[in-house]
Amino acid sequence: MKRFLGRYGNDRGHWVGDGFPVRSLFSYNELGKHVSPFLLLDYAGPHIFDPTDQRRGVGQHPHRGFETVTIIYDGEVEHRDSTGQGGIIGPGDVQWMTAGGGILHEEFHSSTYAKTGGPFRMVQLWVNLPAADKMTAPGYQSILNAEIPTLALKDGAGTARIIAGDLDGSHGPARTFTPMNVWDVRLNRDAETVLDLPDGHTSILVVLSGRITVNGTEAAGTAEALLMSTDGEGVRVHADADTVLLVLSGEPIDEPIVGYGPFVMNSEDEIRQAIGDFNSGRFGQIAATA
Repeated sequence: MKRFLGRYGNDRGHWVGDGFPVRSLFSYNELGKHVSPFLLLDYAGPHIFDPTDQRRGVGQHPHRGFETVTIIYDGEVEHRDSTGQGGIIGPGDVQWMTAGGGILHEEFHSSTYAKTGGPFRMVQLWVNLPAADKMTAPGYQSILNAEIPTLALKDGAGTARIIAGDLDGSHGPARTFTPMNVWDVRLNRDAETVLDLPDGHTSILVVLSGRITVNGTEAAGTAEALLMSTDGEGVRVHADADTVLLVLSGEPIDEPIVGYGPFVMNSEDEIRQAIGDFNSGRFGQIAATA
């Protein structure tokens, strides 16, 4: 089986705009290629928002060279970008945005959710693109809960929603540039299951709520991530409580990683080019609302 490499988390949050109170649970800034093809994961919430007539969120900002994957657990998020795409996603839905060669986008709470307020919880995962695809045309996948297959795990251990990749013959709807799995797993207290994570894949188990023990030795609780070895197949997970678990595995991208804020490229020259292209307006613009 895969070996335990490290436990990561963050008990200090920060705000992205005024709508997303996040904790960064892992990042390439500290872990580099150890988490490739993934770059970072921000866990927003849980948080209770009061009702408001104001727009809460983060306004126009650029990205180049990677993808953002937003998974909603509570609340609603509205997205718009410079390709003309966008939409509203709620609990169980996913936004998979490919920044590629350059995109502007904005993310706000939906007007309906803002007016009612209530619980809010989401994650945003950054997924790297290989050098050959970093300048691909930007795009957007809106993946609704109803489109995501849900599997019952063996022995009544819980369920798994397959957002990307494969599990037990079910294939997730997300289109990816490199092989990867993104599974939304719910485990019942005292259940045990073996998650079939491929040999050669970077593998990360992110506990969003609850507590688990992996391979009988390593425990993790809410807002902690366990990094497992690329070698070996599968991990044995015991749920010490009812648990919501985000399971990530992917084929590493063996290329340099150079990041600067919202840009992740392969060299400093490419970062300077991204800054110049953004400042020159080459990322397009978001159409004004009526």
